Amino acid sequence: MTMDTKQIEYMLMIAEENNITRAAQKLFITQPALNLQLLRLEKELGTQLFHRSRTDWRPTEAGEIYLENARKMLQIKRDTYRRIGDMVEDKKGQLSVGFTPGRGSSMFSVVYPRFHREYPEITVSPRELSVHTQQKLIASGELDIGFMTLCDSQRTSDTYIPIAREEIFLVLPGDHPLSARSQEMPKDGRYPTLDIAAVQSEPFVLMYRESTIRQMVDSLFEEAGFTPNVLFETSNTGTILTMIRSRLCCGLIPAYYLRDRPEGVACFRLPSRPTWEITASHRKNSYLTHSAARFVELAAEYWKS
Repeated sequence: MTMDTKQIEYMLMIAEENNITRAAQKLFITQPALNLQLLRLEKELGTQLFHRSRTDWRPTEAGEIYLENARKMLQIKRDTYRRIGDMVEDKKGQLSVGFTPGRGSSMFSVVYPRFHREYPEITVSPRELSVHTQQKLIASGELDIGFMTLCDSQRTSDTYIPIAREEIFLVLPGDHPLSARSQEMPKDGRYPTLDIAAVQSEPFVLMYRESTIRQMVDSLFEEAGFTPNVLFETSNTGTILTMIRSRLCCGLIPAYYLRDRPEGVACFRLPSRPTWEITASHRKNSYLTHSAARFVELAAEYWKS
């Protein structure tokens, strides 16, 4: 009984697409050819690997076992090639990099040119993804490294490389009655402090509930003893800033988006100084190549600059 990597890739693609026709298209082979590969494997194993329907192919219990171990075998192959490549100082290969929309894209546009000068023969595949999607793809071995911001409790069992901690700020419209306090700059040059309870009667625009920052934001309201009046939920921090400038609401925003001291808003630190972490993540127990480690170093320089 054999388990070759080409066959593994075929089965994993069927599982990823939940459809044999789409999987065949992605693999650039015909659907009958892919189906023949599957039937041969199922005959060899003596059991079905997928429940079939016209639009939805789901793994059977045996299929789940096969896929779990297939992913492990592919990861072993990747790690083996990467270790040997590093040993012989081979600066060729591929690197898949995930990052969140907005800040992640900005980071990549600065870091990639520097990385490419050092590793011109490494093909980088950038992917703009949510934190949860990055975590899923890292766990399955489909993403080499992912850059994300999250709370400690949101970490998975994979490896996380700390880059920086980032503070979350309370932001009000520039003409809000309390905005005058933002001019009372402390001696350290940072924003003054204001308790979030002082604006509990105001509407808020927040990041959507599935975002990693929302867990922290909700806990801040809970600690302050009130439920916010949520005017709107969004997936874009820039949208929150725009709506605050338009005098529609208040918001809680990470320091990155306030680094240029935006006009039309008043910024305050919170008494508890809440922070979350900017990290780079890769699969647990997987080998991080020299080139991947260098990409992380360059990203860390960007975040800390």
